This record gives sequence, structure tokens and C-alpha cells, in this order.
Amino acid sequence: MASARIMWSIAAAIVAAAAVAAFAVAWRPAIAAIDPPAPGAFDAVLVKRGRELAAIGNCGDCHTARGAKDFAGGFPVPTPFGTIYSSNITPDARTGIGRWPEAAFRRAMRSGVGRDGRHLYPTFPYDHFINVSDEDDRALYAFLMTRQPVHAPARANAIAFPLDQRVLIAGWKLLFLRGENWQPDPTQSAEWNRGAYLVEGLAHCGACHTPRNALGAERKRAQFAGGDVDNWHAYAINGQSPSPVPWDADALFAYLRDGWHPDHGVARGPMAQVVSNLSAAPPGDLRAIAFYMAGVFGAPTPDRKRRGDEILAQARAPSPQPPDATAGASIYAAACAGCHDGNRPPPYGGINLRLSTGISSPDPRNVANTVLSGIGPVEGERSPIMPGFATSMDDRQIAALLTYLRARFSDGPAWTGVENTVADARQGQAHFLQTSAGPYNAPADPSQRDRP
Repeated sequence: MASARIMWSIAAAIVAAAAVAAFAVAWRPAIAAIDPPAPGAFDAVLVKRGRELAAIGNCGDCHTARGAKDFAGGFPVPTPFGTIYSSNITPDARTGIGRWPEAAFRRAMRSGVGRDGRHLYPTFPYDHFINVSDEDDRALYAFLMTRQPVHAPARANAIAFPLDQRVLIAGWKLLFLRGENWQPDPTQSAEWNRGAYLVEGLAHCGACHTPRNALGAERKRAQFAGGDVDNWHAYAINGQSPSPVPWDADALFAYLRDGWHPDHGVARGPMAQVVSNLSAAPPGDLRAIAFYMAGVFGAPTPDRKRRGDEILAQARAPSPQPPDATAGASIYAAACAGCHDGNRPPPYGGINLRLSTGISSPDPRNVANTVLSGIGPVEGERSPIMPGFATSMDDRQIAALLTYLRARFSDGPAWTGVENTVADARQGQAHFLQTSAGPYNAPADPSQRDRP
């Protein structure tokens, strides 16, 4: 009996010590609330700079639900662990960040902790925002605190127990959130360093374009090797890029500025939102991002460059196609060839599909999504457009079309499971429209009104 009591005492001590350690790791103090500052308290130049930085960080799209007010949150972010809804970052005193001092905002950016001390889910990419400078955090804070306040209570996240326990986020941070900030490389140019600072920090390009491990963290050894987001595939943007023609800094700059490039294609899905925001960024910052990323892609090998030149020549002087009696060829001739086989480049014609990264990619999802939803015009700009075929073609017809596109315009092997991919894409688009446009759910508890 005595030995049993000793064993139970030891076990209880271990459990108590573990609980104390977990509390020490997870606990963060609340930061005292302030009265919402008047918009006029912020320097106009600082606010303007914050607006540009918010565009680079794509803040508006992630924190604005479909059909809702800007920055009011409620945007659904699907993850393998459930759906997390973005927060209200307007200066509303009750449901936004109106009572947050700048120190609380900076802590959220750097370590993913809200003003009330609660850990934030890493769908808010603080593993990148840790690299943002004090000066840029101050500008972002000034910009957000001068937006129109919107009363929009937080939506309850759809995450199952025990993953809804935020103490687990503290453990995730111990594993994956490094404590140091990005530092410039003195061996590189000022433009390279500026691009690296933006890409690795506020622009958080790797958050979409890097694959993730089983715990949802980026696989750093596979940086920029491609990832999945919102039922789209974010292409590899390094030496593994499936682009038929190698990227260079000039093409990257034009693509980021305009959302399309005649030798590469048109931005779709989440990337379309990114480039729409980047159009408001300073050209110098875009050039720096393009310059840095051109280095990440790396110089093409002689064989890769030669093949890219051959594909460009074929696209610019297309040869007649032999007769093809397949269903996909007939659909292409009726619905697509008028634009894509013409000699007019975007935005007045369709891109030559021999140059399409989507068709050359081993994953057909993006092409399926584009055929279903089309490409809408950008208001006030001469931009590429394309009708969607979700209502005029069934899954079997779209699958036949995609199979034909892959065979005709790519040197890669045939896609497999195309009809299932189309069905999943159609279901994913319907789910996105339903969840992002739906009404707010009641907060799970009143304390959620002040969470980011």
C-alpha cells in the first residue's frame, strides 16, 4: 500500500508539474485597453504608407467576407482541422481593434497573441509577420485605426475538440515560430534585400506557395515548392515551376502589376485577389519582389531555356491542327478556339494555351476552376475576360475538354481522375459561395468580441 501511495504521489506531482509548465508556456498577459484614438491623431503620410503595406499583405481580402464591409472579418479559411473565420480589424470599440494600443497590435503581428492574451490560430500568418519592422507595423496600425468602424461580432470557428483549445497553439509556436526577425544579407543588393523582406514578411508568399506538414506548418525544406489553398493549387515558384516558359524579373513584375502576362497566363483564384491588391503597391516594391523571386526561380538551364524558346516560337506561329474527332476537341472548337487560337493576345484575346502554366501543371484543379467560373472583368481596366461554363457544361463535358487541353497543349503525361477533379471543383466553388456569403453566426461566447 505504501509503495502504491508513493507511485500515485509521484504521478500526481508529474501531472501537476506538466500543468504548470503548460500554463507557463501558454499564458500571456492581457494588454490594457485604450479609448479608440481619433483618426486625425495619425499622420497622413503614415496612413498612406500603411495603405500600401496593407495592399502588399492582402489584408483586405482575408479580413473581408463576401458582400460585407471592408476589414470587418468573417471570411472563412478552410484548413484540414476545420474552418477558421477571420476577425474584425476595423477600429470598432466592441467587436474590432478600436481599443487596442499599438503594442497589442505589434504583439499580434509578431507572436500571434491578441490583446486579451489569447493565442491566435496560425491561419493569421504571424510566422511571416514576425519579420515586419516596427516602422511598418506602426504604419499598418495607423491605416487600420483610420478605417470606418464596423460592428461585426466574431464568427464561431468550426474546429472540433481538442483542436479548439488554444493552449495547443502555444505548443505549435514552440515547434514552428522562430524568435528572430528577418535580417538583411549584406552580400546582396538593396533591391534584393527589399524584395526578400517583403516576400518573407508582409507579403507572406510562402504561406500559399509552400507545402505544409501534418501539423499545418510550412515545410521549410520545400520552400516555394507549391501548396494548396481554397481548392486551388498554388504553383511552385522556384526551380520546380511548371511554367512552359521560364520566368524572369520583367515578366514577374508585369504579372504582379497587371495580373497577367502574355507568355505565362492570367492570375486566377486567390492569386487574382493578391495581384488586385498589389496594383496599389509602389512600383519599386513590386520590382523588388520580382527581382528577389527571379533569384528564387533561378536561371534556367540551357535545355530549359531552349525548350522555352521553342514553345514561344510555336505559340507565336501556330501550325494547323490535324482533325480530331474526340468530344474534347469538338467542345474546344465550339467554345474556346475563337479566342485561344486567334492571333490577338490578352486582354483582347485569349492566351495561347501552349503557354499556360495551368495546363502544364501536374494538377488539373486550377484549369477546372477556371473553366467553371471564367474570368471576370476588372472594373475600370482593360483586363482579360472569359465566360464561365459551370451552367452550360456538365462534369463529363468539362472533363473531356480538360483531357483534350492537356493532350494538345502540354508535353506532360495525361491527367488522371479528371472527372472527379471537376466534381470536386464544382462542389468547392459552391461551398465557398455559400459560406463566404452567409450570415454571421452568433459568437460562441461574449469574450470572442475582442479577439483578432
